[in-house]
Amino acid sequence: MPLTKPNQDLRRDLKQAAALLKWSGVDLLQAARKLSEAGQEEEAEELLRIAVSFQETEDKLAGYAEEVKTGQIQRSKPELL
Repeated sequence: MPLTKPNQDLRRDLKQAAALLKWSGVDLLQAARKLSEAGQEEEAEELLRIAVSFQETEDKLAGYAEEVKTGQIQRSKPELL
C-alpha cells in the first residue's frame, strides 16, 4: 500500500534530518583531525564524541524513516489548536 502524503512528508523529513546529521558529523571529524594535528587533543576528543552522537542519532532517524516506509509508524492529520 502506498504511503499517504503525511507519511511521505514524514519519511522525507526524517531522511533529510539524518543526512544533515551525517554531513555535520563529517565536518566535525575533519575539524577534530585538524585540532588533533594542532595539538589540541581535548578539543578534538570532544568533537569526536559529538560526531559519534550525531552518527547514532542519524542511524535512529534512518530507522524511523524505514519504519514509516513499512507502515510501522504513521502520521495522522495534524490536530488544529
